[in-house]
Amino acid sequence: MNYQAVIFDLDGTLVNSLDDLADSANAMLAQLGYPTHPVEKYKYFVGNGSRKLIERILPADKRSKEEVDACLKLYQSIYDLGNINKTRLYPGITEMVAHLKKQGLKLGVCTNKHVSAATLILDHFFSKDTFPDFVADRPGTDFKRKPDPTEVLKLAARLGVQPEQVAYLGDTSVDMETATRAGFLPVGVLWGFRTKQELLQSGARILLSQPAELLEKVTFAK
Repeated sequence: MNYQAVIFDLDGTLVNSLDDLADSANAMLAQLGYPTHPVEKYKYFVGNGSRKLIERILPADKRSKEEVDACLKLYQSIYDLGNINKTRLYPGITEMVAHLKKQGLKLGVCTNKHVSAATLILDHFFSKDTFPDFVADRPGTDFKRKPDPTEVLKLAARLGVQPEQVAYLGDTSVDMETATRAGFLPVGVLWGFRTKQELLQSGARILLSQPAELLEKVTFAK
């Protein structure tokens, strides 16, 4: 199959954002007098959107809807001011994306991250024309978070490609399940937040240990 588009997850796939995510979440917890968590723990707290992150890190008796809503608002305000303090592109991402772009492939991003933070990160690390369309959690909309494939299928349609023409790169089981349910090629990246075993068990058909391997392991239309 000659693939015509690549859709990327953001955190753990294009950028290593773990320290900023953890710092912002821990700052929120500390401000409210709650226990904080080690940075490594956040590899398993993140992946299902900001609301789920807040639910996971709050004390068990502080997870009412009202408390989560308030904590989510505080967390997002903190994170939006500090989401590129320590966040960096993974080595080789710039070169891989440039090569895909040069080949004329359609590129997109699908993240469960709230849209203000996703926009700041993409604008900081990539030129405006790199990802002309992306999916993120937009407040006030009926956003379907991954692994629901609804939003990413809409993205593929806007890019003008069929599901079977899309390679989807991600670093978690959520991403592999999303790709499988959407009918994309599930490509797991080993430089992100989760393990090889998790990626394989959740449906990864190709694994990459570094970005350049994408061009070797997946055949793209020319």
